[in-house]
Amino acid sequence: MKQNIKKIVVAYSGGLDTSVIITWLKETYGCEVIAFTADIGQGEELEPLRDKAIRTGASKIHIDDLREEFVRDFVFPLLRANAVYEGRYLLGTSIARPLIAKRQIEIAEKEGADAVCHGATGKGNDQVRFELTYFALKPGVKIVAPWREWTMKGREELIDYAAKHKIPVTATKSKPFSTDRNLLHISYEGGVLEDPWAESTADMYTMAVPVETAPDKAEYAEVEYAAGNPVAINGRKLGPAALLTEANRIAGAHGVGRVDLVENRYVGMKSRGVYETPGGTLLHAAHRAVESITMDREVLHLRDSLITRYAELVYYGYWFSPERAMLQTAIDEAQKNVTGTARIKLYKGNCDVVGRKSAVSLYRPDLATFEADTVYDQKDAEGFIRLNALRLRVGAKTRG
Repeated sequence: MKQNIKKIVVAYSGGLDTSVIITWLKETYGCEVIAFTADIGQGEELEPLRDKAIRTGASKIHIDDLREEFVRDFVFPLLRANAVYEGRYLLGTSIARPLIAKRQIEIAEKEGADAVCHGATGKGNDQVRFELTYFALKPGVKIVAPWREWTMKGREELIDYAAKHKIPVTATKSKPFSTDRNLLHISYEGGVLEDPWAESTADMYTMAVPVETAPDKAEYAEVEYAAGNPVAINGRKLGPAALLTEANRIAGAHGVGRVDLVENRYVGMKSRGVYETPGGTLLHAAHRAVESITMDREVLHLRDSLITRYAELVYYGYWFSPERAMLQTAIDEAQKNVTGTARIKLYKGNCDVVGRKSAVSLYRPDLATFEADTVYDQKDAEGFIRLNALRLRVGAKTRG
């Protein structure tokens, strides 16, 4: 049933879907439309969107620079958790949605809007991520999801709609990829990628060079961490957004961070996506390396047991849930001693740890050495093994 809406804030990227949405909202609801664009590192000039949004029916547009907040308050907590979905996806799109939705609700309250709108489809995860955040932060807000309302069935019909209404879009019927870019990654879906057997095309590379054209000489990068957060690369202290930008530049130049996978969406279907996360891949590897010498064994193993659950919460859209907050508190407690530096070797798509050091390292060369030492009595191992084997020995005897 059509809702009674007077003023609505739409999450506006200027892409195919949201370019069409502003005009469609005006036609369908006859309400005032305010556009909101979040600058989270798309690498595009966003100011032209101001004129485009107004020309297609918006009364005004907010363009907010959220890059620092995005990396500091969303990406870094994610990296502290070493979160990876289904073993490969570093959650670049997933982690951006709660920030965009949070700021959208703030603008709706500031503007006195009674509704919010997003351009996510009824088949994907983003609709869940946006709307769970809306409800968590403003329980009574009205939500319009055009893909669940309009009669257009696919991106080709949207392209026809845009042409009919003279709405400028970059998508074409021959290249209908759905892409999403921010400081952490870029994703590609749709088009030829809907065939999981078809290889992605070379012209899709954006943040990482093709491995075939990467330099023939390796490069080393040193990443310094303090309490679980990266604070410097190659000796240069940088703020969160600048540091991730530099990590992208270094790793992307060597073809690092390209992932092609079929994943399980929250709504129940499988989908194929291609992701580039060069800087995130570098920082993830470096973080793991520093953890390896600074975290207690049992703390590390317990934290690792939480990674799958944490990654699912982010992927599904539960960033503002009490369970994610609880897990984050536990994870951050475990990160207090994760301070040190990792040295990473980058070569032809590989991102290999080759060194790690820390002033608070738990690694003891005098204990680990294979040479003669005076701090470890090897005879103690015999009793340790016999006690741990006790239940196995008893069990073996009962089996005869």
